[in-house]
Formats: sequence, C-alpha cells, structure tokens
Amino acid sequence: MSAQVPEAGAYAVDVRDGRVGLVMGRVGTCVQLRPVGGGREWDCPPEDVRPAPPGEVLRARVRQLNAEGRLP
Repeated sequence: MSAQVPEAGAYAVDVRDGRVGLVMGRVGTCVQLRPVGGGREWDCPPEDVRPAPPGEVLRARVRQLNAEGRLP
C-alpha cells in the first residue's frame, strides 16, 4: 500500500485518469474518492492515488463551477 495515500478529508488525484476527488475513506483495499462539488464516489486502488496539489484542486473547482453555470 502506498505511503502517499492522503487521509480522509484531503484531496487526491486518481492518476489513472487525472480526476481530483475528496478522499472519503477506504472500502476493502480501495480508496473512495468523491468528485469536487459532490457526486457519486468512485473506487481507486491506493497505488493509483496521490495527493492533489492546491492548484489542481482549484482547477477542479473552477471546472465544476463552470459546468454548473451552463445548466439551464
């Protein structure tokens, strides 16, 4: 298991696809991440999770706000 896995409540990057999520905890051997702005959690193997730098978290939040602004 990776020593880089952030604790619950921290933001992390799923290196498989670059998504940024909030670490919700662990289920079995997987880390559960929730998208910035909420939504359905996804599972990620701990070796594919790394801490998210503040700039990546900010970009994810801006993308989410922009997406919400496009809703009718």
